[in-house]
Amino acid sequence: MRKRVLIAALAAAALMVGCVSEQTYEAEVQKSALYQQLTAKLQTELNADEAQIKQLQGQVKLTLVDQLLFAEGGWQVHQKGKATLAKIAPTLSTAAAKRIVVEGFTDNVPIGPALKSRFPSNWELSTARATDVVRILAADGVPQDLLAAEGFGDQRPVASNDTPQGRAQNRRVEIVISGLAQ
Repeated sequence: MRKRVLIAALAAAALMVGCVSEQTYEAEVQKSALYQQLTAKLQTELNADEAQIKQLQGQVKLTLVDQLLFAEGGWQVHQKGKATLAKIAPTLSTAAAKRIVVEGFTDNVPIGPALKSRFPSNWELSTARATDVVRILAADGVPQDLLAAEGFGDQRPVASNDTPQGRAQNRRVEIVISGLAQ
């Protein structure tokens, strides 16, 4: 008799582990919808090497190469970059997110003399880039209370800084949408 009760209890526990509540399911569908909306907005406009969209657990991350937004060595978003951000702003403004963080990154090459007077290091340059993207998103209707800017300089590379291709991958802006409503 005890053996049957134990087997029944284990079977019930196994079933419960596999089940997902309706609320959890709906939250996953919403996250997927945001991912699909961003993908649709950018897929026809950009090459795969210019932007990537990833759905992570509890987040959607949009990675944009720096050339898409900034002139070489620049920190202010150029016109093409503004047009790109204007395309994704409506989707971001209606996303049921709790936080949208714009993260700036650079390669490990020291900044040139022209920018040295304004930015002591790549860290400040990456922060200025992220901040300019936040300003534009806010101007395009993304709620300011959701937005934040962070700069990481060369501290979180995604590729080797030993090659031009690797350095190009490290110069990027990531828009991380998290805390999607459940």
